[in-house]
Amino acid sequence: MELKQKNRADIPEEYKWKINNLIESDEAWKTGMKETKKRIENLTSYKGKLSDKLLECLTEQAEIGEDFSKLYVFANMKLHEDANDVTYQGFADMASRLHVELLAAESFIEPEILTLDIEKVKSKVAGSQFAHFIENLLRQKAHVLSAELEDILAQVHELGQAPDNIFSMLDNADIKFGTITDENGNQIELTHGRYGAMLESKNREVRKEAWNTFYDSYWYLKNTLTAAYSASVKKDVFFAKTRKYPSAMEAALFSNNIPTTVYTGLIDAVHASLPQLHRYMVLRKKTLELDDLRVYDLYTPIVKQINDRVEYKEAIETTLKSLHPLGKDYVAISKSGLEGGWVDVYENAGKMNGAYSWGAYGSNPFILLNYENKMDDMFTLTHELGHAMHSYYSWQTQPYIYGDYTIFLAEVASTVNEALLMEYLLDNTTDPAMKAFLTNTWLEQYRTTVFRQTMFAEFEMISHRMAEEGEALTVDSLNNVYRDLNKKYYGDTVVIDNKLDLEWARIPHFYRPFYVYQYATGYSAAMAFADKILRADGTGKYLEFLKSGSSDYSMNILNKAGVDMSTPDPVKKALTKFEALLDEMEVMLP
Repeated sequence: MELKQKNRADIPEEYKWKINNLIESDEAWKTGMKETKKRIENLTSYKGKLSDKLLECLTEQAEIGEDFSKLYVFANMKLHEDANDVTYQGFADMASRLHVELLAAESFIEPEILTLDIEKVKSKVAGSQFAHFIENLLRQKAHVLSAELEDILAQVHELGQAPDNIFSMLDNADIKFGTITDENGNQIELTHGRYGAMLESKNREVRKEAWNTFYDSYWYLKNTLTAAYSASVKKDVFFAKTRKYPSAMEAALFSNNIPTTVYTGLIDAVHASLPQLHRYMVLRKKTLELDDLRVYDLYTPIVKQINDRVEYKEAIETTLKSLHPLGKDYVAISKSGLEGGWVDVYENAGKMNGAYSWGAYGSNPFILLNYENKMDDMFTLTHELGHAMHSYYSWQTQPYIYGDYTIFLAEVASTVNEALLMEYLLDNTTDPAMKAFLTNTWLEQYRTTVFRQTMFAEFEMISHRMAEEGEALTVDSLNNVYRDLNKKYYGDTVVIDNKLDLEWARIPHFYRPFYVYQYATGYSAAMAFADKILRADGTGKYLEFLKSGSSDYSMNILNKAGVDMSTPDPVKKALTKFEALLDEMEVMLP
């Protein structure tokens, strides 16, 4: 029997997000696009007049941005429901082009502000919502170009999105993985969502076939994928050089006022703990009783005879119980959202793979899942709920311009939720096997979030440095870098199959330069927060953190809440927890 993906129409409505909370209808979207386009065109009327109309212009810019964000998010979320829907392919394209028009129309604002008398500008915005915005702008003065050049860069922005768009369409709509045989002898169509489930199979032949089938599809497209990633890296380098940054890394981190020492300090701290990861690989190989440990053996649970099936409604109930330390208000809002149309739950043909939380200021946040009824999916649910609640509190508290939290802070709230769920599950089971399973799950979170994401970050650092030094980014050169990193991180215990060399080519986050390191730093900060919350002395400060949005620099927001990421100490402390969990795991297993 062959099991095929369901079409969108086959998914019950109760498991789909209520996207009309954002925009009522397609017609309302079209009307909104026309009205916003007119306002964007009129924005240039402020050009040359900011000495007198600064606050008026900034207010208009913010209002346009708020309206446009709803239009942009709606178009793209509809496309993410089914990438094959040509209507929303068109909507997303129109929204992207209007975004370029908005960037071009507002491109004069920051350069013109920087030509004005700085003290007068500060005086005009003193006490207004724009005070921090102006302070941050002045910090970036050396990297803001003339109005003419800013206009050109705005026009180029759409071209700069091309590598990401090409990869996204290739990875979500065009690529096909074929069929494999599951544990029950069924022929199933392999998809992004099912691939993860197959790697958790207890049957090694299923894991092996899924892994090989999956990577065969990427190897078939290796030249196209390399061209897309190479173009993306070169785009990053181009914008960094044009804006007079020493490197693409510094350009990416400077926007959030993050020192590069945070990035390199993370890599150094993780390198120091690689012996513990190697030790965990030895334990995994021993427990699975394998002659050789392969990459497709890294995701299957090493604790046998555990039923980790979790239906979606059970996942909601358990997640809400685990969040009680965050207070009644947090739990009530979470419950209302999860049961009231925030979430798009199950996979369907053409749906974007993976999971995310997104939305727009002035509406509720949304969560995209591809739920497969596994415990890992429950952790994904609580992870994305953390993002959503961060957005909810920020949107409720901050004005539009500070409503979105920075990328550096993005993974903190999601990981706090995961830590609270894990502690709840461990505290509420007396079954030694389940306790071992959960401890193994936590070790895996560390492996995939701290170690693996840091390895990704190191790959990004190296590949961008190669481009900056004029070295060609080819399939072979990038594969060699990635192979060496896998050997360093996993050690001699894991056999690094040749097909793994191309794994870098399927990572969507690489099209958001220097993003992934923040999973590891965010995880470390989250462990510090979770520890304080569970000791009942950190919930108040944590909720204030959630309400802060981007109203201050990221490092300052964390410091106010009691976590100092200017040193590698939180990373080191988190990795000490990994070692303690490993100690426990070695005692639990025979």
